[in-house]
Amino acid sequence: MTTTPEAAPTSDRELVLTRIIDAPREKVFRAWTDPELLKKWFAPHPFTTPVAELDVRPGGANLIVMRDPQGNEYPNRGIYLEVVENERLVFTDAYTKAWEPSEKPFMTVVLTFEDQDGKTKYTARALHWTAADREAHEQMGFHEGWGQCAAQLEAVVKING
Repeated sequence: MTTTPEAAPTSDRELVLTRIIDAPREKVFRAWTDPELLKKWFAPHPFTTPVAELDVRPGGANLIVMRDPQGNEYPNRGIYLEVVENERLVFTDAYTKAWEPSEKPFMTVVLTFEDQDGKTKYTARALHWTAADREAHEQMGFHEGWGQCAAQLEAVVKING
């Protein structure tokens, strides 16, 4: 995996991560949309992902649970807003199942998968509801955590192609 210059954030509420992943974009997209593959890479080590329920279609709900080494679980619910196979995924935690508003929306994620000579230019944009949410996410380790997950994603797509 290659680190490339990050795409510029478009506002004070956005965080961006860009990587070149040594796999075709179809495989990278599949790792985001196949629950069994997602469980293998989604949470930064030593966290795990014991639950991944994905209804990958506009309006479809998802539930992804991360577990820390002490056994504490962190459920993340949301819905997909846009799904363009092998090109783009957009999802948000502003809603949960069946378009129910969440108690505290935090972000919308825009993932893009671009072909780059048989590899994938992978860009993750986290759009936050407030600048304070963006700052909190950055302090939680957005770049380190999402960067580690991108490396884990690449390892999974190479093995599970």
